[in-house]
Amino acid sequence: MLGEARQSARVEKGETMGMQPSDALLTDRVAIVTGAGQGIGAAIALALANFGAHLAICDHNAETLDATTERVRATGREVLSVGLDVRDPPAVDAFFEAIASQFGRVDILVNNAGGTFFAPFDKVNAKGEQTLIAENFTSVTQFIRNSLPLMDDRGGSIVNITSIEAHRAAPGVAIYAAMKAAQVSLAKTLALELAPRRIRVNCMAPDMIHTEGSLALGEAMQAVSEDAWFLQPLPDDGTVDDAAAAVVYLAGDMSKFVTGSTLHLDGGNWASGGWKLLRRGTFVV
Repeated sequence: MLGEARQSARVEKGETMGMQPSDALLTDRVAIVTGAGQGIGAAIALALANFGAHLAICDHNAETLDATTERVRATGREVLSVGLDVRDPPAVDAFFEAIASQFGRVDILVNNAGGTFFAPFDKVNAKGEQTLIAENFTSVTQFIRNSLPLMDDRGGSIVNITSIEAHRAAPGVAIYAAMKAAQVSLAKTLALELAPRRIRVNCMAPDMIHTEGSLALGEAMQAVSEDAWFLQPLPDDGTVDDAAAAVVYLAGDMSKFVTGSTLHLDGGNWASGGWKLLRRGTFVV
């Protein structure tokens, strides 16, 4: 990796320069972002491009993906954009053939695509369950498996976008939460298996970041009046750019000694445990 080469050169010269702004850059690295058409995925793709990476992006919504493609292209970075369903293995394989042809390598993989619907467990039939598993877990394993040969032994960074629901009970989205927890477990194991190749595997676990998809899910899950809803401990809501910033950190050399970990992006909700901050400003359990 570029950062390791720079650090080795400093050590050989006997220099102690400390961290430099350039250490945050991803210049000319190749990054894959799934589900890049809107929301968190679009913000991640644009941020990686702004920090210097070339992009291979995909989404099932061709129209929103085109908008992201134009924003990435405006940064001056090279971009490969393909409309596909991450649950379609042949389409994913073809996507990677195009990546290999255009870029010849992969340095960063961001498994962002995923989704769910609100329903009690006993109302989810077998077909719905398999759809949720394919979208939130099987697609992740396929993208990782296809990325590894293109990462070779140069090293790389894999980031799974999971959820706070991977770390707590999740009534109404049981299968989704179980698959997000499976992503966390997978990241820990792969962090060990891939460490000799300098491939790092981490997760980023947001709570509710307001996007087009999350707003629809939030409406479906609202079973009480808005006055009873609680806020995260930090006074400001999280944004898609907060999520993108976390991924830029995990993707690059600033986190080169971080693997098998989860970065919680939730305003303190995971830390708060059962404590809830009511809108009137008091904490309750």
